[in-house]
Amino acid sequence: MALNAVIGVDVGTSSSKGVLVGPDGTLLRSAVREHVVDRPAPGHVEMDATVWWAEFVSLARELTEDGAVEVDAVGVSGMGPCVLLTDADDVPLRPAILYGVDTRATEQITRLEDRLGPEAIRARCGSGLSSQAAGAKIAWVADEEPDVFARARRLYMPSSWLVRNLTGGYVLDHHSASQTTPLYDTVARTWYTPWAGLICPDLELPPLRWSGEAAGSVTAEAARLTGLPAGIPVVTGTVDAWAEALSVGAHTAGDLMLMYGTTMFLVHTVPGLLTAPALWSTVGALPGTRNLAGGMATSGAVTAWLRELTGGPDYAELLRAAEASGTGANGLLMLPFFAGERTPVMDPRARGVIAGLTLSHTRGDLYRAALEATAYGVRHNIEAIEAVGGDIRRVVAVGGGTQGRLWTQIVSDVTGRAQEVRTTSIGASYGGALLAAQLLGDATADAWNPVRETITPRPDAAARYTELYGLYRDLYPATADIVHTLSTYQTR
Repeated sequence: MALNAVIGVDVGTSSSKGVLVGPDGTLLRSAVREHVVDRPAPGHVEMDATVWWAEFVSLARELTEDGAVEVDAVGVSGMGPCVLLTDADDVPLRPAILYGVDTRATEQITRLEDRLGPEAIRARCGSGLSSQAAGAKIAWVADEEPDVFARARRLYMPSSWLVRNLTGGYVLDHHSASQTTPLYDTVARTWYTPWAGLICPDLELPPLRWSGEAAGSVTAEAARLTGLPAGIPVVTGTVDAWAEALSVGAHTAGDLMLMYGTTMFLVHTVPGLLTAPALWSTVGALPGTRNLAGGMATSGAVTAWLRELTGGPDYAELLRAAEASGTGANGLLMLPFFAGERTPVMDPRARGVIAGLTLSHTRGDLYRAALEATAYGVRHNIEAIEAVGGDIRRVVAVGGGTQGRLWTQIVSDVTGRAQEVRTTSIGASYGGALLAAQLLGDATADAWNPVRETITPRPDAAARYTELYGLYRDLYPATADIVHTLSTYQTR
């Protein structure tokens, strides 16, 4: 069967992105729909899931409006793990609760740890309970919104919600399920019914498939809405960071993917089950693969905040100013914990800190400090991965933050690691398109998306960054008690 084109759509934190890709991996067209998340209370981060499908429809129509190619398959992905609860008729009952940036379930985490035991949870589920654990957020809904929970019958995430609207099917990929701690058994690769029965006895947990497997085909109604051909296959899909890793071929043992986006995400592929209290251990997107993963609660979100705070200059101007600031940001040091912090700090009450400010510091210095702060966070995560036996042999960078080169160069300088940058760095939507193409043929990441350049560390920056990294590691414990107290006064 000749491949004409495939579509990939990813629902992210700040936007949904769609790509139309030719049979050789050529990016034919792309489109974006920006959106914002809701923050109704401190630590709560939500989104109306109807936006996800509305944006998919809009993107699909824009990508195919000229009718130049016929779409043969659809790939999907999305931020995660998220908690979208619906009734038996698949009507959403409340806004979807987002991934680890939402920190509401602290009481539920404590209660479940007391009842199930932290070591038992980690042994069965791969990861401990944290703000990333979707199962704890389901428990929060049960405690805080019992009327909603009483009507809840199904669990969706962005990728599986798109699948539901496209195909009518109710499925979830194994990787996404492995982030619903403590509902999924990563050793047996199936739902763990004793703990699922304890937390959500009335939920019909979705049947499980691997990310690249077909979830179904586009229905006549979905075809009418989207303009896509009825009957074409739709992949099961997965969480965005794992789709990003697939898009650049970073899924073999020893690979580490760095995703430069609203948040910074790291996915390291390991040969067997590895667990660590300060990281997430998951099954991979592909059969037989396993990962150690880490994620920072903010990265690009901090740079976007700084841009808005300082009058909205374009990013090219800010990057020029940051480059002029030089190594060490003229003596500024930042903790990028503006939304708490995920791995390896695991502290939802952590807050951002900017140390060393004087009246002579500039916007460029602040922006440089933000870029360097994320690089220190990457190094901290890499050290945590290696401390438990991870063996990182190749680093591949992907995402919007790879544009402009300065950010990736700083990360290489701070970590001492070279990074591959592929020809197409658009990320998860491209990874979804690749999965769709693989349903129909033998497309590979190396053929579709070859290496464009390799960023190597600069020796002259290494000594300064090593010294500053030590100060970065000291700054969090030195300020933790103060920012924890301050967090209790914050109302948004």
